[in-house]
Amino acid sequence: MTADLRPPPLRLATYNVEWFNNLFDDLGRMRADDKPSARYKITRGEQLGALGIVFTALNADAVMIIEAPDTNGRRSTVTALERFARHFGLRTSKALIGYASDTEQEIACLYDPDRLSLRHDPIGNTVGKHGSTDAPRFDGTFRYDLDNDSVFETITFSKPPLELAATTTSGTEFRLIGVHAKSKNPYGVTGREAQIRLSIENRRKLLAQCLWLRQRVEGHLASKDSLIVMGDFNDGPGLDEFEKLFGHSGVEIVLGTVPDDSLRLYDPHAAMALQSRVAMAPTTARFYLAPQKRYFEALLDFIMVSPDLAAKNPDWRIWHPFNDPHVVEVPELREALLQASDHFPVTIDLPDVI
Repeated sequence: MTADLRPPPLRLATYNVEWFNNLFDDLGRMRADDKPSARYKITRGEQLGALGIVFTALNADAVMIIEAPDTNGRRSTVTALERFARHFGLRTSKALIGYASDTEQEIACLYDPDRLSLRHDPIGNTVGKHGSTDAPRFDGTFRYDLDNDSVFETITFSKPPLELAATTTSGTEFRLIGVHAKSKNPYGVTGREAQIRLSIENRRKLLAQCLWLRQRVEGHLASKDSLIVMGDFNDGPGLDEFEKLFGHSGVEIVLGTVPDDSLRLYDPHAAMALQSRVAMAPTTARFYLAPQKRYFEALLDFIMVSPDLAAKNPDWRIWHPFNDPHVVEVPELREALLQASDHFPVTIDLPDVI
């Protein structure tokens, strides 16, 4: 029997780590103590230990981290993440970010430099506050007529997507875009009508961000780039009451609503949700709702791929502590996933890429 000498598939992950920033001091040192974390009844030391277990189990070549530690005049995302990787002996030893946000939550990528190289490579023109209708750089301003009333709204990202040019050790090139789309809840607003108005306005902003992102996707597809869009969209097919009002969810917009498959991205979990709106659907996040005294689950995290990558028959996986049988069989990992974050990682294994 001839041994299979092919390298293992390229594994990429997206993972929203709830308030990762709170687990580090200003020098990027881990706060592995018994003080409370942002996780309910979980200490910072417990959350860090749980994250170490999860990142080790993922064994990914690159992890797109949503809500990564902050970068500002005093703090460094890269320093914090690389210290974290060294402490837990992760092979994803290098970190990078793109445009820093003002929210204490960055989009960053932690990766294995022996398997691939990554560089921040933003696309689009630099524009002023007036903005552009032609998919400007993600740290700029986008103008779009959401109401078809000849009035162009101006849109910005509170967390600009992270655009990366990736090259594997074999020389294969592809593009990565890390996303944290955000639609704020109407906190501090009293009255049902006022809450609805603000919810609709915030929803409009999220959809505009997705339209901006979709323009970038179309540019890459037109150039025949291998493309992966991954992250937390805070949105999904059938997720809320406003989807009927706007026609499509933001996720559907980014995937593409045209019938031509060559112009569409693919994610099997999104496809399942679209096909069975009231039946079985996967979930990637779990939140406790105090008024209802119960947990609510949602499909918020996606890994979308271009048609050429979808043709390689990749394997997607949601590392859900109750729904993934391989996780259920490992109690330590199951508990770690519950302690580490309110989101669960999503991975994709891409064969014949490395």
